[in-house]
Amino acid sequence: MSFYDEIGGEPTITRIVARFYAGVADDEVLRPLYPEADLGPAEERFRLFLMQYWGGPTTYSERRGHPRLRMRHAPFKVNPEARDHWLTCFRAALDEAALTPEQDAQFWEYVTHAAQFMVNTFDD
Repeated sequence: MSFYDEIGGEPTITRIVARFYAGVADDEVLRPLYPEADLGPAEERFRLFLMQYWGGPTTYSERRGHPRLRMRHAPFKVNPEARDHWLTCFRAALDEAALTPEQDAQFWEYVTHAAQFMVNTFDD
């Protein structure tokens, strides 16, 4: 059984990502990093990416190709402050997901590593 299936599949990922983007929408550091007026397309891309990453459908790659996360984020100033705000929003989303402690730890380990990996500047 994949981690995707273990945590409840698409409904769980959808709830986590929706809660995350609700936080992003109100965050003074993160919101300016999203050029689209509507966060919906970014939310969908992230949802599809996480579903695929954790063993669900491969729709993300079918639509967008290889994730190339650093390349896709390179145009945006992702500094440690943005990373920390991103993690705060994601922590809130995971807290509402009601995963088991082991599932939460596994998800959190991945997102904290990914968030650090996305830092591309130390400028304020």
